[in-house]
Amino acid sequence: MESLEEKIGYKFTNSLLLAEALTHPSLAYETRKPHFDNQRLEYLGDAVIQLILTNELFLHFPDFGEGPLTKLRSRLVSRTGLKSYAKSIDLGSYLLLGKGEESSGGRNRPSNLADAFEALFGAIFLDGGYDAARDCLLGKFSQFIKAITDEPEEVNPKGQLQELLQAISPNSPSYRITSQEGPDHQKSFISEVSWNSNFLGKGSGPSKKEAQIAAASDAMKNQLWLKDEEAAKNL
Repeated sequence: MESLEEKIGYKFTNSLLLAEALTHPSLAYETRKPHFDNQRLEYLGDAVIQLILTNELFLHFPDFGEGPLTKLRSRLVSRTGLKSYAKSIDLGSYLLLGKGEESSGGRNRPSNLADAFEALFGAIFLDGGYDAARDCLLGKFSQFIKAITDEPEEVNPKGQLQELLQAISPNSPSYRITSQEGPDHQKSFISEVSWNSNFLGKGSGPSKKEAQIAAASDAMKNQLWLKDEEAAKNL
């Protein structure tokens, strides 16, 4: 288990807590030790992770209300997110599984990885306290958290534009790269966004994604769909 401790940057005082966090219920069932599995620690770790990330988001986005903060936290603690954190430290290879679970691919099962990750932080919390769990989560897994908080859906022009337009019609806006120029290491892309066959905006950027974001920002600024609606009313 020492290599896992090196990966997460935390050394357990009570190694039994780490063993418990990694013990899948299938092994506990086979060894007839029903009280020694990671389910209770998973329950605790879920709350610990939620608290750490709730506080981090609260401080990072002072202008966000309860709704946007809750949505953002949900993305961070989703099964997909937790599985990604677990895979980054190869947590599956350390799991203690029953024979049946092992043979059926349990080491790579998303639910097992997510549950074990939560249990791991429940164990860190019990062993070293809140600060130890916080430092570990925000330190070793900061790249995953940063990827989401750097571009939350709530402040993404593409997401905002789609939400506004789909409140009017079920059709989504479409993006098209109209041109690109410059050498491979310094390309510039031009993107246009349209909706219901109507041009809404355009923008440029060093990548297709950034050009699309700029086009969505332009569309949000111009709000041409409102002018089209007004013109239709006057016919």
